[in-house]
Amino acid sequence: MNRRHLLAGAAALTAAAALPAAFAAPARAQDRPVVTFWHAMSGPLGEEVKKVCDAFNAAQSAVTVAPVFKGTYGETMTAAIAAFRAGQAPHLVQVFEVGTGSMLGAGPAVRQVWQLAQETGIAFDPAAYMPAVRSYYSLPDGSMAAMPFNSSTPVMWLNADLFERAGLDPAAPPATWQEVAAAADALKTKASAKVAMTTAWPTWVMMENFGALHDLPYATKANGFEGLDAELVFNAPPYVAQIQRLLDMAKAGTFTYGGRGAAGDQIFPVGETGLSFNSSAVRAAFSRDAKFRFAAALLPYDPSVRASPNNSIIGGASLWTMTAPRRTPAEYKAVADFLKFISQPDSDARWSKATGYVPVTLAGAGLSLAQGYYARTPGADIAIRQLNRGAVTENSKGLRLGRLPEIRTIIEEEFEAALQGRQGAQAALDSAVARGNKVLREFEKSMRG
Repeated sequence: MNRRHLLAGAAALTAAAALPAAFAAPARAQDRPVVTFWHAMSGPLGEEVKKVCDAFNAAQSAVTVAPVFKGTYGETMTAAIAAFRAGQAPHLVQVFEVGTGSMLGAGPAVRQVWQLAQETGIAFDPAAYMPAVRSYYSLPDGSMAAMPFNSSTPVMWLNADLFERAGLDPAAPPATWQEVAAAADALKTKASAKVAMTTAWPTWVMMENFGALHDLPYATKANGFEGLDAELVFNAPPYVAQIQRLLDMAKAGTFTYGGRGAAGDQIFPVGETGLSFNSSAVRAAFSRDAKFRFAAALLPYDPSVRASPNNSIIGGASLWTMTAPRRTPAEYKAVADFLKFISQPDSDARWSKATGYVPVTLAGAGLSLAQGYYARTPGADIAIRQLNRGAVTENSKGLRLGRLPEIRTIIEEEFEAALQGRQGAQAALDSAVARGNKVLREFEKSMRG
């Protein structure tokens, strides 16, 4: 993703940033119909969601978008489904990326983006969005199902102070897994790092993104994009070798398991960790909490598996339009207007800079570049560069698997058993595949009725 491409994208979509004339004169918010927006962002991120809604409310006079915090991602999705069954679904709900497969199976509960565009006449051009972002939330024919909102991708974070103490150059981070292992050894032996290397979100980083970077299938049926009857296949030799690498590093004391999901988030900011794999979106938190010099770097790859790395896949969440009895065409149009607003370059760029999530549009990234943001914030473009490495393939566009959070937990359970010496890498992944496929068959049965 070069400067010319991003700037061209920004220029091409500048006209789209202009609000409709009907939205030019603000009116009192209490006099307008309300569009409810359920989200899962608390604290500072919740404040940024409110700012997005306030900006839209100030820019037009038709409706008021009212953001409502509903708890964690899982709690928010569960609440939305329950509300739909009660005939009281919100207009919009934020759903984490691993809930995409389940939302696609929600049938009449949702209006997909392409349907919303068709019904309201408000167009959304899939080509305006980052390829690795739009592919995750699109159908096999390229039609957009959900609206990308807060997108991130895992990156490698390094403690520059510890790197220098270990005789390593933080400006030349390890690019391959072989170099990562050597760096972790130096961090342990020369810098006396309490934790040489760790990770948050172990399945997302070490399995799902490992597969994407190396163009390896994670499941059949194009990782589930082409059918509910997909079967997991991540017990293939390259995945087994990756798990074995982590087991060997754990035994050598150069890898410390931080726990499931986001449990590893709190380890790196303490300052005693040399390398940490985590979301690109933790930049703001690290900037606030870390009392040392840190930097982000591209995820490493294994050249024995693939000569050069492909794109990584996203995390975060998207926005889904929900249905309800007696919901009017005017309400759906208001939702479409809001989705159009947040996709404008200035909205996208401001959201990205305020939160640490990547811009989801090419023009948003181009605008940030033109404004000098990436020059002022070295490393903030790492996630964008990584999402645009190589070319998106059916193995790198993401996963479309039902009950994926449950499958992630299964993998982490089996990995923990391997770390405890109760089984080897192959046995761990064989068991995870067998158990995960049972989950997929249950999901398939529920979807087919």
